[in-house]
Amino acid sequence: MPARSTEPARPARPPRVVHDIDQLPVGLRFVLAIGMFDGVHRGHRRIIAALMRAAARFDAEPVVLTFHPHHALVLRGSAPPLLCDPAERLALLGALGVSTIVVQRFDHDFADQPPEAFLERLCSGRGLAALVMTAESAFGRDRAGSLAAIRRLAPELGFRVIEVSRLASHGLTVSSTVLRSWLAAGRLADVRRLLGRPYAVVGRVARGDARGRGLGYPTANLDLAEPVALPADGIYAVRVSWDGARPLELARHADGVASLGVRPTFGAGARTFEVHLFEVDEDLYGTRLRVEFVRRLRGERRFASAAALVRQMDRDAARARSLLRSNGTTGRLARH
Repeated sequence: MPARSTEPARPARPPRVVHDIDQLPVGLRFVLAIGMFDGVHRGHRRIIAALMRAAARFDAEPVVLTFHPHHALVLRGSAPPLLCDPAERLALLGALGVSTIVVQRFDHDFADQPPEAFLERLCSGRGLAALVMTAESAFGRDRAGSLAAIRRLAPELGFRVIEVSRLASHGLTVSSTVLRSWLAAGRLADVRRLLGRPYAVVGRVARGDARGRGLGYPTANLDLAEPVALPADGIYAVRVSWDGARPLELARHADGVASLGVRPTFGAGARTFEVHLFEVDEDLYGTRLRVEFVRRLRGERRFASAAALVRQMDRDAARARSLLRSNGTTGRLARH
């Protein structure tokens, strides 16, 4: 049975990415949405849908302004773990139709701009047709650029303000904060519902201690370059992809089982993220893997012996194969 795609439709070409608002072309007529868009969840997609409608209405280019590093890291000294690989975030926004993305370097100088100065800089030599905001949106020094404040400024600068209501689900506003808390609790089905796709992380395969190979289950040990939101410790059925020039267009795929935790059977240590791939026996050291969490199989626990652990791993692998097969994959390595 062919796999059912959970990814958004891909654009004919990837979005143009620039790294400062001053790099936007002179003469550009555009509509704009501002935010981190971490996770590109259903609430974010509501904002982008409004952006695309505004682009069509005003015959303008849809532009997203996002930031690196996270504004909380600069302003408060720490940032929440990411819900989406940065390159995949840009690809997901492009798949929704965004044609240009500004990945603005966020520092104290940028944060200290009054909203009036920021908007004048943004509009200099360009035509901002509309700014898409929510009631909670705010930017500029001391978050002075609230929805109400920007509504007062907009007529003078010649653009419209389009308000988008926040998306609620089961009594909760859809937000990155809610998603992180549900991930930490292992609520993958709820996370998938709010994301609109299975949760996935991207990491590079690093050298491990080869303990899994000795148990008959060789694993790829993933090193995550940036703090990434991970599900609760435990064992998961996963789909893994790698090899490709674009984040959403990876060429090789395999099903497998992932282990998150401290490996208590061998003496609890540092938290590790390991993936065993079905039907794959090759050295993937240095390869970037995209790991999609499909189902939580069980929590992590300590076993009386390595042999008892292996018997449980056999049951985990069999259950994962069955689950992944019923979810539309064959459980075999695929090349496209």
